[in-house]
Amino acid sequence: MKTVPFGKTGLHLPRLTLGGMRFMQSWSDQAPANLTPSSQSNLEATLDAALAQGINHLETARGYGSSEAQLGKALLRVPRERVILQTKGAPKASNAEFQANLEASYQNLGVDYLDLYAVHGINNRQTLQWTLKKGGALDQLREYQRQGRLGHIGFSSHGYNPIILEAIATGEFAYVNLHFYLVNPSTLECLQAARRLGMGSLIISPNDKGGHLHTTPQPLASLTAPLHPMQLNALYCLSHPEVDTLSIGANCPADLDLHVQGLAYLEQTETLLPPLLDKINKTIKANLGEDWPDPWHLGIPLFDQIPGQVNVWEIVRLYTFGQGLGLTSFAQARYNMLGGRGGSWFPGEKASHFDASAIQAACALSPLAQRLPEILRHAHELYHA
Repeated sequence: MKTVPFGKTGLHLPRLTLGGMRFMQSWSDQAPANLTPSSQSNLEATLDAALAQGINHLETARGYGSSEAQLGKALLRVPRERVILQTKGAPKASNAEFQANLEASYQNLGVDYLDLYAVHGINNRQTLQWTLKKGGALDQLREYQRQGRLGHIGFSSHGYNPIILEAIATGEFAYVNLHFYLVNPSTLECLQAARRLGMGSLIISPNDKGGHLHTTPQPLASLTAPLHPMQLNALYCLSHPEVDTLSIGANCPADLDLHVQGLAYLEQTETLLPPLLDKINKTIKANLGEDWPDPWHLGIPLFDQIPGQVNVWEIVRLYTFGQGLGLTSFAQARYNMLGGRGGSWFPGEKASHFDASAIQAACALSPLAQRLPEILRHAHELYHA
């Protein structure tokens, strides 16, 4: 598989990365005795299939339940130098808690050296402050670098562009893990900022948070032929020079096949993608109106600038692709993380209660300003559970 330089790290990463969010047994930590042979066997088969196809970059996280421990067990079968290993850990208010989680990752994975470690979830100013404070996540990771236990430090974010750009601008990080897809193209400016500083870039969760594409949603599948929606989304991401690698959260070995096959089209994206993307945009306008703005987020402030913190920006995004392309399960799942269920990972409120005139005033620069109350009410009716 073709590899590319990962920013200034000196590492060369494959265009596809094996993500560890879906192939584990449980979202909670599990004692070794509780790991089932079938679950471990599936994880090892998925790892073997990835390595056989040249996917040697592995990324997991302390927050992925049993993933680290199971991957550590699987890696006993693999020469350490054969893989580029990354895990992630969330910054904490308590320096001691972050340190304990960091050590747990090394123990779970059964290694004394990590190639890459990302501070997981710099989603707001508080988590950025916890990362940068004296003795915080970054200070501790720098000490691991001095000890020769860690290669390069990055960060992941599920937040919005202002906080991502602020973290990038510190110059403290070698790479970034970001959401960037057909259904979330607005983070391109963050990837561009990272590239200007020589940072590597890894796109995370392209299939799940990129639209629940693993369910082969209709009518999107008919619009992306001859490509599968997952392939189109992957090629869209990888065709941008700011993107180095795409994390594939495989649940089993077969989940890798479509993505590997899709790479055969990577040199054809200049001619292959434009007509398919045009069909997608025309379908959105056919379903939502010819005056539906592209980009849809023009003039819509972030939730913290909206009365009642209604996340109008996010709701319009979900409505654009939920109603425009039939990505209903995706829109429902994400919408119901609003209202506190998603925490810093998905902040803001649903459209259950709002002042229509206040929303219109706050979003006066949006081409959708006058329609927003109607859109918000309809979105809540469609997606609230």
